[in-house]
Amino acid sequence: MTNIAALICFNWIERQPTDRGEHSLDRHSAMNGFLQDVERRALRVAELSVGNRDDALELVQEAMLGLVKRYSLRPGDEWKPLFYKILQSRINDFHRRRAVRRRVMAFMPGSRDAEPDPLELASAGERENPASALEQEIANQAMLDAIGDLPTRQQQAFVLRAWEGMSTRDTAVAMDCSEGSVKTHYNRAIRALQNALAEHMPNEHD
Repeated sequence: MTNIAALICFNWIERQPTDRGEHSLDRHSAMNGFLQDVERRALRVAELSVGNRDDALELVQEAMLGLVKRYSLRPGDEWKPLFYKILQSRINDFHRRRAVRRRVMAFMPGSRDAEPDPLELASAGERENPASALEQEIANQAMLDAIGDLPTRQQQAFVLRAWEGMSTRDTAVAMDCSEGSVKTHYNRAIRALQNALAEHMPNEHD
């Protein structure tokens, strides 16, 4: 993955002709560091949701630009929930556009079959492991598949809380919902994943 964080910040600071002082450079450096730190994990989150690396990269870039343009002057400890709020909004828009496209295609001549799900296509290729693949690799892939199968809001809550380690409060900001809703979605995600991954769990009787 190319480092898009520095380029985004460079383009942003070049558009600030009246604020080139030390404070501005410090803020630019801090924002650049934040984007570099979050970009790889954000790409993983987006790719898991939309099923295509190119689409995911575009969504992450859009979220980074949105953060820089709209919230660069906010305190640094607010950037993470704000960034993921923008990213989740972009992901939701992506799914809405894809749903509309599928409905339109269903009425087109010769388009009786539904459009293949990119997530299924991506994970199907990854599941074709050699027979000698380690059991842990299989379990890890099963986990990714199970997360990919979660409803969107449950997936968002799980990824932000479990993978990103965000607090319930910050997750609520990112998901634009109440903390109670975050807890509900997260708990449902945990139960769904436990059921889906039961066969990969260690058997205490073995």
